[in-house]
Amino acid sequence: MIQPTLRALLSRRELQLRLESDDAALAPDALDAPLRWVHSSDLLDPTPFLAEELLLLTTGTQFAPDAGADVFTGYVTRLRTRGVRGLGFGTEVARDGIPPLLSEACAAAGMPLFEVPYRTPFIALARANAEAIAAQAYARRTWALDAQRAISLAALRPDGLGATVAELARQLGTWVGMFDAAGVLTQRHPIDGIGEQVLSHLTAEVGSVLRRGVRAGSTLDVDGARFTLQTLGRGGHLRGAIVIAGGDLDLEGRGVVTSVIAMAGLALEQNVGLGKARGALRAGLVHSLLTGDPTLARRVSRELWGALPSAPIVVAVAEVSHARADAAVDWLELAVTENRGTLFHGRGPDGLVVVVAAERRAVLDEFAELFEAAVGVSDPVGYAGFADAHAQAVTAQRRSAPGRAADFAEVAAGGILGQLDTVEARALAESRLAPLREHDRTQGTQLLRTVRTWLEQDARIDAAAEALGIHRHTVRARVAQAQALLGVDLTSFPARAELWAALVTADR
Repeated sequence: MIQPTLRALLSRRELQLRLESDDAALAPDALDAPLRWVHSSDLLDPTPFLAEELLLLTTGTQFAPDAGADVFTGYVTRLRTRGVRGLGFGTEVARDGIPPLLSEACAAAGMPLFEVPYRTPFIALARANAEAIAAQAYARRTWALDAQRAISLAALRPDGLGATVAELARQLGTWVGMFDAAGVLTQRHPIDGIGEQVLSHLTAEVGSVLRRGVRAGSTLDVDGARFTLQTLGRGGHLRGAIVIAGGDLDLEGRGVVTSVIAMAGLALEQNVGLGKARGALRAGLVHSLLTGDPTLARRVSRELWGALPSAPIVVAVAEVSHARADAAVDWLELAVTENRGTLFHGRGPDGLVVVVAAERRAVLDEFAELFEAAVGVSDPVGYAGFADAHAQAVTAQRRSAPGRAADFAEVAAGGILGQLDTVEARALAESRLAPLREHDRTQGTQLLRTVRTWLEQDARIDAAAEALGIHRHTVRARVAQAQALLGVDLTSFPARAELWAALVTADR
């Protein structure tokens, strides 16, 4: 097929063009860059009327017979700056040959210069280039149809997605990879198309895009290599991504890729129903484990996913954002497949439940970090204690933060009062202590400090007086006044315990 380039025009014998420029003085692709159009002008400065990537033809009437080198140099410089690909000089119209000063200016600027003989009309060059553009467009459309047909046939094979990726890579002549919702590379072709370091960094970038849960079509630059990425699925329910090595695709190439994305997205969406059924089954097994009888869960899991993790186990409860929920479940499914018998997961009454062998506790840290999940982890237990471990995990999860897996042992170390560090508890504590704070503020008293010290001294008047450096009758009077303001009987232990809890919570 004839390409729309200057080299192609020069090779057309019927045009009888002669290259004046020395090939060695031209850029490597000067003759092979695509030409959008061929235009003619005898203006000394035609650049306001020119587009980029065109071939300019002239008869030279704009140059005076005594024009100096600066005229030709300025002319060629303007053309080069505007993006003109080459200059054709029509001889025997205004001049017998190409002006030497024009040849020198073109050589200095690296501008291809060729002679158009009198018997070759300028329109013949424009027509030849237009025919080449049309032929190229037709060839690309034909290629796109053939490529889509080949890809459709590949999709019908037993390994439809894998065959589709391989066929797309073959048609585009580049590396293509498919990632699942968890950001794991599941298909690639050719296998060794890119280096392992680049692949590692690319996988991290794709995983980051998928975890955001937003549909995207973007270009990634990884270690100096450029990739085109297109997510699969709906926003908030991404099923994966297709990544193509290389720069921008033309219209036909984008059309082929779009058809692959549509087919891949449809194939992945068809698996959603199966995924929902699997999730419902897993949720039922979690409920079975919570009853304290793991028999059913053991039997079903062994048939479908392998044995349950060996005891002692830790139970985790995770809160994952809606946008990342699908990717999180896919990641757990992959972990189950790759390490059978070491992990189980399912939806529980208080969030996503993950069960791992105690020695694999680090998996939960990785999961929390990858999906910015707030995870609570129980103490190691046997399956008979699953319900209690689940309760521990729920307690720890409520004290955790996104991206972190908190252990129940860590939470328990803070004691029961440590669980009162919540917005609700602090609001109640401040409301309870408000009468004392207001009285101290308006009357200049120290009821709050006195009551705190009295409670710290086990409600002993003499010990509190000594700690405060005041008389015991003053302490007794202040405690009585605080009792009246609060409307409680501080001689009873429950009232004193509640007041102490309020003081501790307010301090937090």
